[in-house]
Amino acid sequence: MNDTINLVPHGTHKPVSTPNEDVLPRRFADFATFTEALDYAATGARGFNFHDARGTLARVYPFSELREDAIKVAHALIARGIKPNDRVALIAETGPDFAALFCGAVYAGAWPVPLPLPTSFGGKDNYIEQLAVQLDSSDPVLLVGPDEIAAMIEAAAARQGCAHAGWADFAAKDAPVVELPARSPDDICYLQYSSGSTRFPHGVAVTHRSLLSNLASHSHGMEVEPADRCISWLPWYHDMGLVGCFLSLIANQVSGDYMKTEDFARRPLAWLDMISRNQGTSISYSPTFGYDICARRISSQSAVTDRFDLSRWRLAGNGADMIRPDVMQNFVNAFAAAGFKAASFLPSYGLAEATLAVTIMPPGEGIRVELVEEERLSGAPRDLSRPARYRAIVNCGKPVRDMEVVIRGEDGTLQGDHKIGKVWCRGVSVMHSYFRDPEATAACLVDGWLDTGDMGYMAKGYLFIVGRAKDMIIINGKNHWPQDIEWAVEQLPGFNHGDIAAFSVETENGEEAPAVLVHCRVSDPEARVALRDQIRDKVRSITGMNCVVELVPPKSLPRTSSGKLSRAKAKKLYLSGEIEPFKLAA
Repeated sequence: MNDTINLVPHGTHKPVSTPNEDVLPRRFADFATFTEALDYAATGARGFNFHDARGTLARVYPFSELREDAIKVAHALIARGIKPNDRVALIAETGPDFAALFCGAVYAGAWPVPLPLPTSFGGKDNYIEQLAVQLDSSDPVLLVGPDEIAAMIEAAAARQGCAHAGWADFAAKDAPVVELPARSPDDICYLQYSSGSTRFPHGVAVTHRSLLSNLASHSHGMEVEPADRCISWLPWYHDMGLVGCFLSLIANQVSGDYMKTEDFARRPLAWLDMISRNQGTSISYSPTFGYDICARRISSQSAVTDRFDLSRWRLAGNGADMIRPDVMQNFVNAFAAAGFKAASFLPSYGLAEATLAVTIMPPGEGIRVELVEEERLSGAPRDLSRPARYRAIVNCGKPVRDMEVVIRGEDGTLQGDHKIGKVWCRGVSVMHSYFRDPEATAACLVDGWLDTGDMGYMAKGYLFIVGRAKDMIIINGKNHWPQDIEWAVEQLPGFNHGDIAAFSVETENGEEAPAVLVHCRVSDPEARVALRDQIRDKVRSITGMNCVVELVPPKSLPRTSSGKLSRAKAKKLYLSGEIEPFKLAA
């Protein structure tokens, strides 16, 4: 593949970004297959733009060049013996190599399987183990990844018994030009591994029809405008990054600016710099923690007004995790002086099993919350001896076009407005199946309806998400959301979102009790004991429960592939002794 920058005006060495607007008439994902969508996008001037760690434009990659490279990759894959419906596992590094390989695999009739990059957590052996589990599930013919991690790719591929290659193996290599296989709307387009800890590692099989339906529906829900541009740091192995900020841009002909996820982690404010430089209107998504880290990094209001211009940030999407209204308000407080508008927030709800989007807030309505008594959330009768406690539940918007959403009780009956139950959805973009797992597929797909595994309620056509059913902590017959316990600890000074994992454990007398693992950054033994007692008292004051508090080393709590806390894995590692708490005095 060509690594040179093509769009360079005469007399300068600075790359010129692909435009926001184009003479090519925009089509909102109304194509039969994804390859047809790329064929059309390639006739225009828009495309991808990749930025370095400081947010400086480094590589311009118009859709026309992407298609040209993807066709070459398709021929190269076929020359290597790749056949229709074979799986090709790809380490999803943000950049032109992965983009061309993903699209090339689709052109070749194979199913690309995006897999995560190594993180700073866990080390080499854990990463190889993670890859091996996903490779065992997807059974690919080939694993391809960055040359920098060739040794880990080779080790994971050897465990699975599949071939492996690096990006360089597909660069500047001529392969015989052959006729590419025809694809139909109901063919599988790719496999997506859901980041949810309760169903990992099931591969979600997404058809061309499902993909394009969802891409058309969410662009309709966001009311995409001619001058819109997407700015993203989200990883391409997660559904919000892959579908919402990569595939959607092709199918809806939107230019995009990218920085790598690891660069965002080091320099989060470079994300806002990129948004500030966009002269059109910006669409940019992030989970809650992205907004949180940016608000924490700002030192003064003068630094905000001198550096940023967020007045053209039209849609500030929020999803992929529970939306925290307090964090979002802190972001508004920090960046209103730079022109950021609270009405730009766009809460949404989705999951890989529905391709991506299920509900989206109508643009301009911002974040709306309802205060709900905790007893209602837990299903317990009102305890009149204690003052009522409330939790702010965020409105996640209305179902996207061609998607139905209902709430069902434990017995499957439909629930009315403000009645909490299991969230079910049905639509064209609901997944085909879990790959080679009919039992898991049958467990969550019933007569075309998808059991999302999440709890929520409807109110006047809007969906409110209150938590995950399988994360529920049940003590003495009463349900408790782990988020409530985690939020209680986060209110203490010195803790960040993601520092706490709450779940239930069995005590020595056989009873269930809540346990809380907390990242501890203090070294003095007496200070640790005081901190543990403070956490225990705080949780008791908010939930009325006594809990097991374990202080653990920083960065020891596990994450899913998209960076979210994995409570299920934290519990497993804690019970197996792989997470070793600090020893404290009684």
